[in-house]
Amino acid sequence: MLWIMRFSGFFSAAMVMIVLSPSFQSFPPAEAIRSSHADSVLRFSTPTHSGDKFSFRRAPAFRNAGECRSPKVENYSVCDPSLVHVAITLDVEYLRGSVAAVHSVLQHTKCPESVFFHFLVPEIGFQSLVRSTFPELKFKVYYFDPERVRNLISSSVRQALEQPLNYARNYLADLLETCVTRVIYLDSDLVVVDDISKLWSTKLGRKTIGAPEYCHANFTKYFTSHFWSNSRFPGVFSGRSPCYFNTGVMVMDLGKWRRFGYTRRIERWMEVQKTSESRIYELGSLPPFLLVFAGHVAPIEHRWNQHGLGGDNVRGSCRDLHPGPVSLLHWSGSGKPWLRLDSKQPCPLDSLWAPYDLYGHST
Repeated sequence: MLWIMRFSGFFSAAMVMIVLSPSFQSFPPAEAIRSSHADSVLRFSTPTHSGDKFSFRRAPAFRNAGECRSPKVENYSVCDPSLVHVAITLDVEYLRGSVAAVHSVLQHTKCPESVFFHFLVPEIGFQSLVRSTFPELKFKVYYFDPERVRNLISSSVRQALEQPLNYARNYLADLLETCVTRVIYLDSDLVVVDDISKLWSTKLGRKTIGAPEYCHANFTKYFTSHFWSNSRFPGVFSGRSPCYFNTGVMVMDLGKWRRFGYTRRIERWMEVQKTSESRIYELGSLPPFLLVFAGHVAPIEHRWNQHGLGGDNVRGSCRDLHPGPVSLLHWSGSGKPWLRLDSKQPCPLDSLWAPYDLYGHST
C-alpha cells in the first residue's frame, strides 16, 4: 500500500524523490522484460504538424505475474470478460502525458497483459505511434469527430477546456463496443502508482459512475448566479446531496449509461447553456457532468485522484498533496509537469511524473 505524506512546496524535487521512492516498491510491479531495442528512440511526425517531431523511447514489455490469468496471445477479443478496460484520449498537445499515463499503468499492475486501452483521437495517425512505443499493448483507437460536439461547447475560463476532445468521455458508451460494459476513464495529465485492477474492482452498486467526491468543496461556485437565481434550475438537485467530483478519473458502467441515455442528458444541459439568456456555468465539460450525476456517484477513495497538482489554473503555482495514501497523481489545472520540467522550473511533485516519461527530443 502506497502512503505518501503531505509535503510543503518548499521541499526541493530531489528531497521529494528521496522520501517517496522507496514507497513505490511497496506492492509488486509487473515483471519488466526489455527487448534488445528497449533503449532505441522512436520518432514520429504528428498528424497535424508534419514539421514537428515527437520521439519516444520504446517501453519495456511488461508480463503478467504468476497469479494472473494467462491471456490469449493471439486472437484476443475486446469482449474478453477478463480484461480491464481503460479509456484515455490522444492528441498532439497532451500526447506526452498520455504516453506517460499508459506507462505508469503498465508499470504498477500485476496483470498488464490483461489491460485493454481504448484511445480516443480527434484525427487519424496515432496507431503506429502507440504500437511502436508499446509493442505488446492490447489497444484500439477510436476516432472522435470534433464536429459532433463543437456546436455545443461554450467558451470557458481557460481555452484548453474548450477543446472538443475534452468532451469525448461523454460518448464512450457510443464509441466502445457494446460488449464493453465497464471502463475506467483517465485524463492525460496523471500517473497511476498502484495496481489499476484495484480501481477496476470498485463496487458501483446501483450507480452509473464512481469517482472520488469532495463534499467539503463549495459546490455553488461551479454554477453562475443566474443558475442559482433561476427558479427552474436549482431544482435539478432536489432530493440529492450533490458534491464536487473530478471527471478526470471515473469508473463508468457503460451498460447503465446506455440504458438511461446519459449522453443525451449531458447534451441537453450543454444546449441550455448555449440558449439561456445568461450563462449557467463557466468551467467547460465539468458542470454538465455535475448537473447529471452530482449526488448520484459511487464514492471512491480519495487516494485514486490526488488532483490539482497543476496549480488549479494559477500560473506558476505549486501544490502539495492532500493528506493520506496515494494511488494516482493528477496534474489537473493549467500547469503540466512536462512543460515545467522542460522549462527548468518544475514544482517539487513534478519529479514523481518524470520516471514515466518516455519522451526524448528529436535531433
